[in-house]
Parts: sequence; structure tokens; C-alpha cells
Amino acid sequence: MQIVIVAGEISGDILGAGLIKAIKQQAGSCDIKFVGIGGEKMQAQGLQSLFAMERLSVMGLVEPLKRLPELLSIRKNIKNYCVEHQVDCFIGIDSPDFNLNIERFTRQHGIKTVHYVSPSVWAWRQGRIKGIKKSVDKMLTLLPFEADFYRQHEVPVTFVGHPLADDIPLHCDVEAARARLQLSVTDKTHIIALMPGSRGGEVRLLGDLFLQVAGQLQQQLSGCIFLIPAANAERKKQIQQQLDVLTQPIDVRLYDGQSHDVMAAADVILLASGTTALEAMLFKKPMVVAYKMAPLSYAIISRLVKSKYVSLPNLLADKALVPELLQDDATVETLSAEVLKALTDKNYRAQQLDAFLALHKSIRCDASSTAAKDVLELIRG
Repeated sequence: MQIVIVAGEISGDILGAGLIKAIKQQAGSCDIKFVGIGGEKMQAQGLQSLFAMERLSVMGLVEPLKRLPELLSIRKNIKNYCVEHQVDCFIGIDSPDFNLNIERFTRQHGIKTVHYVSPSVWAWRQGRIKGIKKSVDKMLTLLPFEADFYRQHEVPVTFVGHPLADDIPLHCDVEAARARLQLSVTDKTHIIALMPGSRGGEVRLLGDLFLQVAGQLQQQLSGCIFLIPAANAERKKQIQQQLDVLTQPIDVRLYDGQSHDVMAAADVILLASGTTALEAMLFKKPMVVAYKMAPLSYAIISRLVKSKYVSLPNLLADKALVPELLQDDATVETLSAEVLKALTDKNYRAQQLDAFLALHKSIRCDASSTAAKDVLELIRG
């Protein structure tokens, strides 16, 4: 059996690794070859990555156009591989603009197709549902309200839950995380995690801003320690360059990865909108969500989005649990004020944490095993 899996983001690499592991466990003695595009975690589970995953990590609407020839070439190579080797299944993990095109092509050539992680079709560009219906044999969603949308449009779907909700305990050990990070704290210490994203473009637009917020908070509140987990070596170098030009001394600790330890150790998290917001929710941490993108991309996307919220905690709760400050609203002053509130307002913190626990339980469904079962059933017909 041969399965092609393509992930274009670090979050997709995590999902893909869990899926590959679960498929191997459930397939028993069946020999399965995994090929495609993935990061370190998927490769550690046995994936042969034909291209570096970083080449697919492009943000915005306009930015991918600059790399269009390369992206089209990669996509053509993946299509050719699937047909030439008559693979049993193609699985696209997120990255819908890249993967759905491959899924439609491979499905037309008699190859079973799965899309893992729903595009935000319920939030914007809802007309895409017609193309999705032609492209996928099975949609696997991480969130319950997504599955409801696909059922309404008669697309085969399974709500599998979120693997991170399975991996992250309902109650995290804060002291153990702080010990692993070698943090010495007192009752007057405030630990603030800064997470400006995993992409170069995100760190470019948010990294300096978050460090300016750190500087302001340090002036307002004594005992602040700021933790930044770098997603990879490239991001660490990029963030270090931003730290090197700071004119104000700030107590910042920069780590190689260790994002879960950083989140578990933090009192509050200032983060870029994305999967990190879900992780912060699962770690039961008060958070402030921010995002910026190129002005033209934002101008286009903001006119198309139909959803009231962008962060997963708010989408799951269908109400404003956490503050979302986007584009021009994400300023040093607004972000500092929200982080300060999350640090000092006990009732506000308690309300968030209670809601986060309930949401965690609602998406804890042994996702990788459920997804693997659906994939194998689809392949075996």
C-alpha cells in the first residue's frame, strides 16, 4: 500500500505524524509506504518527503504569487508521482489552495482522496464547497461545527476531534514546565509568552511589535520575564536579529522549540492567530490574539470573511472569550492593555479558564485513531 501525504505547515506536520503513526498501528502487518511533503515529525514516522515543507509555507493572498512558478512545479511533481505510482490514497493536510487541486486531479485518476483539516469555507469563499465536493472522497474535520457545515452540503465528512486535545493533558504541570525551562520565579514574577508565529512573514510583521509590547509591560509591571519559543532554526535567527537591535533591555529568554513547555509555564500568552491559540486554550492560559498581514492581502480577505471571529477559542465558543486585535488594531498600546488585564484581573482569568476546560473536553476524541480508521476504510472500500 502506498499513501501520499502533503502538509505545508508545522501544525500540519504534527497532525500528519500522528496520522501516520495511527495508520501503521491499525494496518497491522500490511506494508505501507508513506511519501509526500512533510516536516521533521512526519519524516520521523517514516515519510519520504519529496520537497522541503518550508517551500509551501507562504502566507497571505498576494505573497504566493511571487513564488507561483516554484509552487506549480512542486504540485505538478506530486500529481505525476501519484499517477505514475498508482498510489492508494492522497491525503492533503490543510493548505487547501495547494492540496485541493491535487485532490481533484488524483480523484479523477481513480485515487482515493482525503482532506484533513477543513478549509475555513464556512467563514469565507463559501462557493468553494462545490469544488471541495468534486475533490474529496472524505473530509476530516477537527471541530464539530465544521462537520455540520459539510453535512448540510452533502460532503462525506467525519468529525475526528483535535489531536492536540488528546496530547495535551486537561491539567498541565506548571511547575514542572518552569523547571524544564530553568526558570527561577517568585510570587512577584510574571511570565509572559510571546509567540509571533512560525512563518517568516508572521515574525517579520509581529516580532518587533510583540517586543515593543514587552518593553511597555516591563515599564508598567515589575518582575516580567518574556519567553519566546522559536519554531525552527530560521525563526530563531530572525527573532535573535530583532532582539539584537533593541534599545531597551528586556528580560527575554529565546528557546529552540519547547513551545508547549513555554505555554505551560506562562501566566499569559501574546500570540499570532492560528493553531497556537488552540494550544493556549488547551493549556488553559489567558491569551491575547493578534495578527497582521500585508495591507493588500488584508484588504481582500477582510471583505470576504463572513465569520465573526478568527481565533479558534472564540469560534468554538461562538462568543468573544479572548481578545482579537487585527491589523491596525494591533498596536503597542492596545496589546499591552489586554495582556495587563489578563495578568491582573482574577475574575477575567477564571472565566476564561473555566470555558477553556469545557472546550478542551468537547474536542478530545482520539483524533489520530479516528482519522486513521476512516482512511483505511476508504482505501479498502
